[in-house]
Amino acid sequence: MTIYKYTGRTSKGLLKKGTIDSISERQAVAKLREDGISIREISPSNNLLHKEIYLKPQVSHKDFVVFCRQFSTLIKAGIPIVDSTGILASQVSGKQLQKTLLIVKEDIQTGTSLSDAVGKYPKIFPAIFINMIKAGEASGRLDETLERLADYFEKQYNLRKKVQSALAYPIMLTFLTFAVVVFLMTTIVPRFTDMFAQMDAELPAITKAVLGISELIQSYWWLIFLLLAGILIGFSVALKRSSSFRYSLSVMWLKLPIFGSLLQKSLIARMTRTLSSLFASSVPILQAITIVQRVMDHPAIEKVLAEARTNLQTGGTLSEPLSKSWIFPPMVYQMTAIGEKSGTLDMMLENIAEFYEAEVERTVDTLKSLIEPIMIVILAAVVGVIVLAIMVPLFTLYDQF
Repeated sequence: MTIYKYTGRTSKGLLKKGTIDSISERQAVAKLREDGISIREISPSNNLLHKEIYLKPQVSHKDFVVFCRQFSTLIKAGIPIVDSTGILASQVSGKQLQKTLLIVKEDIQTGTSLSDAVGKYPKIFPAIFINMIKAGEASGRLDETLERLADYFEKQYNLRKKVQSALAYPIMLTFLTFAVVVFLMTTIVPRFTDMFAQMDAELPAITKAVLGISELIQSYWWLIFLLLAGILIGFSVALKRSSSFRYSLSVMWLKLPIFGSLLQKSLIARMTRTLSSLFASSVPILQAITIVQRVMDHPAIEKVLAEARTNLQTGGTLSEPLSKSWIFPPMVYQMTAIGEKSGTLDMMLENIAEFYEAEVERTVDTLKSLIEPIMIVILAAVVGVIVLAIMVPLFTLYDQF
C-alpha cells in the first residue's frame, strides 16, 4: 500500500486536506469520490513516517520463481490474466510483489497489456520477464512463454543455490579460523608472555613471531580495525565508480584456482540459458543480447556481449566474438556457430546450458567432498602453529629441570 496526500472539497464546499492508504492513485481517487470528496490535487506522500521500510530486496529470487510457476499453471488452466493476477496477488508471500500485482491487475482491467503493466516496475520484474511476455503476447503463445519463464527462473535459482552452497563452507571456515586466531592471540598467548620474559633462554623464531603478532594485535587493534574498514570502504567506492576496477576484479575471480572454474561454468550456463529462452520466445537477437548484458551483471561477460552486438550489427555472427575470448571454451563457440548455420541457435544454446549446469552440479559435489577436510586441516595447522610456538619453550624449560 501507498500513502497519498490529497487536497479537495467536500459536498458542502469545504476545503479538506488529508491522507489515504491505497494500492494506486486511481483507486485512492475512487475511494475519495465515494466519500463525497472532489479531488483538486493528489500525490504520494513524501513524509518519512509514511514510507515503508524494506530491509530485504524488494522481491526475493525464490518468491519470483514461485510466482512464475504459479502464473504459468493458472494461464495453462485457462484462467484469464486478470483473474490469475488477482489470485497470485492474494497468494504470493512478498509484500512488494503482492502490492505491485494488485496495481498490475488494475491496469489490465483498464485495457493495458500485461507486458506494459509489468514494464512500469523494472525493479520488481526483470527485463527478461518483461520482454518475453511482450513477445509471447505478440505471438499469441503467452501460456508457453510463461511456462518457459518458470523453467528459466527455476533453473537459475537452483544454479545460484548450488554455487552459493559451494562457496559458503570455505567462507564460513575462513571467518572461524580468523576468530580462533584472534581469540588465541588476545587471550591465551599473553598469559605466557611474562613467563617467557623470565626465562633466561633464547626463544625459538616461531615463538618470537607469535608473541610479536599477539603484542601487535593487543596494542594496535584499533589501527588494524581502521585499516580494514578503510580497505573495505575504498574497495566499495572503487567498485561503484571505476569500471576498469570492476572489470579487473571480474577477471580475477574467473582466474582463481578451483573456484574460478566453477564461476566460469555457472556464468556460461546462465548466459546461454538466458539467450536460449529469449530466442525461443522470438525476441530479436540484438534486443536479446542487450537484455542478457543487464541480466549477467559481470563486466568480463558484458564486454564480450557488447562486441557480439557490434559484430552482429555489421553483419557478423555471435560465435566470432565468443571464439576470441578466453572465457568461452571451444565447445561453446563451435556449437553456437553450428546453431547459427543450421537455424537452431536456441536449441544449441539450450544444450550448452544443460551441459554446463550439469558440470556445475558435478563440480559442486566434488568441492563439497574435498573442501571440508582441506579447510579442517588448514584450521588445525593454524591453531597447531600457535600451540607449538607456546609449547616448544615450555618443553625447553621442563628439560632444564
